[in-house]
Amino acid sequence: MQSRLTDIASQILTSYELVGGLNNTDGHNLPSKRALAGLCEQLLQFLFPGFHDERPIHKSELAEITGTRLQALADQLEDQIFKSLRISDPECPKSRASELLLQFLEALPGVRELLRTDIIAAYEGDPAAVSNEEIILSYPFLEAIAIQRCAHLLYLEKIPLLPRMMTEWAHACTGIDIHPGAEIGAYFFIDHGTGVVIGETCRIGRRVKLYHGVTLGARSFAKDESGSIVKGGKRHPEVGDNVTIYPNSTILGGGTVIGSGSTIGANVFLMQSVPSDSLVVYEEKQLRIVDKNRLVGSTEIEWFI
Repeated sequence: MQSRLTDIASQILTSYELVGGLNNTDGHNLPSKRALAGLCEQLLQFLFPGFHDERPIHKSELAEITGTRLQALADQLEDQIFKSLRISDPECPKSRASELLLQFLEALPGVRELLRTDIIAAYEGDPAAVSNEEIILSYPFLEAIAIQRCAHLLYLEKIPLLPRMMTEWAHACTGIDIHPGAEIGAYFFIDHGTGVVIGETCRIGRRVKLYHGVTLGARSFAKDESGSIVKGGKRHPEVGDNVTIYPNSTILGGGTVIGSGSTIGANVFLMQSVPSDSLVVYEEKQLRIVDKNRLVGSTEIEWFI
């Protein structure tokens, strides 16, 4: 047994030498996925006090608990920001991470104000919603947009890796994939949410409602002379205010603009702009409804098999 394990270890070490791109030895001390998962949970506790805790928080305790949590969050997040910054700048001073951390923490009250509008949008936009508590505790979109709004702050500061890791954590938890670069206005709501994809350069206005399966993606990718994809540039659609996009619709392209007040029906595939107050739907294909009892013994039943 031991000899075979020794042989296997030797084979794995050989693989480390031969197969590149999978190792981070003698390199940067990268941000930790495990630590980041804990930080995302702490952020949710901070944003929604009493909703992500094992016991209720009395108002008399709130100041002390908030101070303790803020210190713990600051200590851990500063370390992850510092590790991220040193990927692109190995000589980056710790003071730079400290300053970015403080800017981020100072912006959290504003994030809470935006999330309050998102809760209102969910309550007003879903007849099944019976309380704010239900939305906060059980609607996956709120968790996804809460983490995305936080990650967007770090993205704007050009911090490597960390913002994307945060939104991918939310993606794994909720099935909703929102890039940290997306700009999303107030009163945003995703009903159901599963399978929604929102790309990096999307700009979404106020009071926008999406349903499950919606993709706001890129149409194509420009390539350089060597055939490699050119990074950056506006690749994803712009969605105006007061737009509703129904399930499983796909809207592609950096030049595609959905005008304010428009409604995009279900299963629409769109690669062109539409003016404000448009209704975009596919004409209904022929629908046939028959009584199955009338098909017994009929050759017409072959049509259904």
